[in-house]
Amino acid sequence: MPLIKNGRITEDRYIKILDDAPLPEDVPVIVPAERFLADAEEILRCDTPVGIIWPNNRKVAELVPYLDRLALVVLVFPVFKDGRAYSQARLLRERYDFRGELRATGQILRDQFLFQVRAGFDTFEVTKASDVDAFAAALTRYSVFYQTAGERRISVARRRAVRLAAAVPGEAVVS
Repeated sequence: MPLIKNGRITEDRYIKILDDAPLPEDVPVIVPAERFLADAEEILRCDTPVGIIWPNNRKVAELVPYLDRLALVVLVFPVFKDGRAYSQARLLRERYDFRGELRATGQILRDQFLFQVRAGFDTFEVTKASDVDAFAAALTRYSVFYQTAGERRISVARRRAVRLAAAVPGEAVVS
């Protein structure tokens, strides 16, 4: 599957490892949640970046003890109308302050892409390379938002407040 980051196809440097396969050396890996939780400390001792595939029916709070050592969390959209991964992404970014890569996989639709970016996703596994242009266009469609979100853009209200605070008394402020 093509991997999109910053509106472009990029190479996936991670290798997905099955539950019982040995971990390769010197290669970033992605492991399933069950395997990770069964042997987290040993897996995290690797000298390379470690990622985890986290199903949308598990609480992301289980990851909190490991977030500062995980390079990547892959959240799953099993069907397009199941939005639990949005909530997981927002929790990881806003409540648990996860700064690593956050990847969306599964049924990712063009019209949901901007919402996924706003929830905090960095990268996207898409089914068709032809979706890349639509994904890139979605990134530039809007320059400001009314609400803050997981991607940490400054809201319109905050921009106005900063302009008003910096304004010289007596001058008109254009918002």
